[in-house]
Amino acid sequence: MQVRFWGVRGSIPSPGLTTGKYGGNTACVELRVGEQDRVIIIDAGSGIRALGNALMADVSADKPVKAEIFLSHTHWDHIMGYLFFAPVYSVDASIKVYGPVTFEDDPLEDVVGGQMKYRYFPVNLGELSADIEYIRLNESPSINLGDGLQLATKLLNHPLTALGYRFEYDGKVVCTCFDTEPFRNLFITDSNDPDYDEAMAAEGEQVAAEMNMIAEQFFAGADLLIHDAHYTEEEYTERVNWGHSSIEYAIGAANRAGVKKLALFHHDPDRTDQQLDDFTEEFCTPGRSGDTEVFFAREGMVVKL
Repeated sequence: MQVRFWGVRGSIPSPGLTTGKYGGNTACVELRVGEQDRVIIIDAGSGIRALGNALMADVSADKPVKAEIFLSHTHWDHIMGYLFFAPVYSVDASIKVYGPVTFEDDPLEDVVGGQMKYRYFPVNLGELSADIEYIRLNESPSINLGDGLQLATKLLNHPLTALGYRFEYDGKVVCTCFDTEPFRNLFITDSNDPDYDEAMAAEGEQVAAEMNMIAEQFFAGADLLIHDAHYTEEEYTERVNWGHSSIEYAIGAANRAGVKKLALFHHDPDRTDQQLDDFTEEFCTPGRSGDTEVFFAREGMVVKL
């Protein structure tokens, strides 16, 4: 398996002189699998535009684009690039789009295609030329994707239904966990609060700990984990419930779970190259995080497994 990062930024594209090294495009990761070079794409943020152009440049009469897109969730920064993914306009292309939907009555096609209405965009969803199939996903311990590729999905802690993905092929594992934050106790823990209930507070602590342990079990032993690391721990204390993790938490969780390589991902749009370089010196020194190799994801970076 081979992983290439096409977009590593969170929330909104942030091009400019201060973000060129790590990149300003929002989430898009390409996974190539097996001898047939199967194309798996995780998220359709603005980074998918350049990926689509690269796929189209490699098209031949006997090799049309065939791709599978797995959406972690449908917040706009993770689907905005779909409108500019060139293969969807190719009559010869074959595309499968997988992902979760929060509202039971809304099919995935309508949620993704909602941004392709004339009030927002000049091309309607029904005008796309490719052969496109939309497949709704839920949490599942095992999904057979064929040709030896196995998938497990895990619900993450985010304001919208979001899934983590665990792809396994030929003994190698790649996991994605974005957007997510640690589960926490939702009950009152201040014993001086008049509504404090000791039993409920204790139960809340236990449930949160169990949920975080389950999340770590999901990516345990992964050869590569791509994990949300939008904030520092200090920043996170002011942004609890926004659906993103701290750098320190991601590293700790990966180390506890025996992850071999950790790609810190979904960088804050205001984070500069210099800040990420400084964080690299602080957090990515070999041995600082046990046996886990830690690095900050960059556009264009390739990881071979």
